[in-house]
Amino acid sequence: MDYSRFFSDDVPSFLRSPVREIFRKVDLASIYSFAGGYPDASTFPLAEMEGLTRRVVEKYGARALQYGGTQGVTELREIISRRYDVPLERVQITTSSQQGIDVCARVFLNPGDVVLTTYPAYLGALQSFRAYRAAVHRLPLEDLSTPGQGQGEGPIADGRGRSERSERSSDSGSTVYRRAKLIYIVPDFCNPSGVTMSPEERQALVEFARREDLLIVEDSPYRELRYSGTDIPTIYSLAPERTLHLGSFSKIFAPGFRLGWIIAEPALLEQIFVCKQALDLCPPVFDQYLAAEFMGSGALDRNLKRSISLYRDKRDYMVSLLEKYMPTGVSWTHPDGGLFLWVTLPEGIDTVAMYDSALAAGVAYVAGSFFFPDGSHRNTMRLNFSYLAKERMEAGVHLLAAEINRAVSCSSQHVNSQ
Repeated sequence: MDYSRFFSDDVPSFLRSPVREIFRKVDLASIYSFAGGYPDASTFPLAEMEGLTRRVVEKYGARALQYGGTQGVTELREIISRRYDVPLERVQITTSSQQGIDVCARVFLNPGDVVLTTYPAYLGALQSFRAYRAAVHRLPLEDLSTPGQGQGEGPIADGRGRSERSERSSDSGSTVYRRAKLIYIVPDFCNPSGVTMSPEERQALVEFARREDLLIVEDSPYRELRYSGTDIPTIYSLAPERTLHLGSFSKIFAPGFRLGWIIAEPALLEQIFVCKQALDLCPPVFDQYLAAEFMGSGALDRNLKRSISLYRDKRDYMVSLLEKYMPTGVSWTHPDGGLFLWVTLPEGIDTVAMYDSALAAGVAYVAGSFFFPDGSHRNTMRLNFSYLAKERMEAGVHLLAAEINRAVSCSSQHVNSQ
């Protein structure tokens, strides 16, 4: 039976996640996986879960098993309000921070609207924007503070390595900036690059958003996982009137709870509140009470201290292995936090083409081109350093380096034969 006529017009815009496709086909325990964004399972507070669960049952009883408010349970919202020093009415709980991205796209974007973001961009966000048929354009941070930029007259890169003159038309005066609704940004230890925006870049971004009258979606699931350097003010703190700040429990508690939050102006949250009623009625209530007990009891901060020490060690070890095994011409970022680093191979090496042989050899990564809307930058890859046990990491990097060496050798032979 042909089901195609039953599908909505949005379905062709859905973008498959290559990471999820890997997990669908491969047992992670059987390979050396640097592909996903999985936390290290040893950071999950298993020893405290029994006590947390008992406290929730004793303290909240049947309330913990009942439907809850769409905005989230008050106890958790109050703790987030105090921790991040924002008014309670500015806190909305979400069913994962991915839902936070998706609900922002659903509420604010029409087909054809423009989202501005830095490249490479988080794949989950690209999936949401594409699903709502928005266009994604690169936001050139390096140009935002340059005179003349941000006025609808300067060039903006379109993701194909070229620069275009703001798509102006003589009759309507439309521009890329004027078609834009949102800026989407992961300012702290970006997924996938690991890069952190400087204070100057954040200030320039805010000034640009105010000039162009844009909303900012600040996706910040890794902010509390800093291993070196000093904290930088959030974009929300610089522009609370136009910023939706997204947080997550997935990296600081456990991803299985599927909980996140949005901090924003009440007028913005009201529409998200109404939208969420149609999506899931309310976030998982029992999970919210567990998160409230975990965060409010001080267990979160104790767990963060252990997690940061573990991840700092794994990051440093991963970098040392790349220095040891990677061939000449390969470079990588050295993130101050988060879970990822970004690897750039010599021009002409295609990480999409070499993926099957790498997986057959027993090592997985995510090709960098998936983080570019046009599929460019095929000589890059994202590596995760949080998931794989440290004692297995060297063998995995060694295998990956061997695959890269093989690809470099084949590329050189091809060039020499021409």
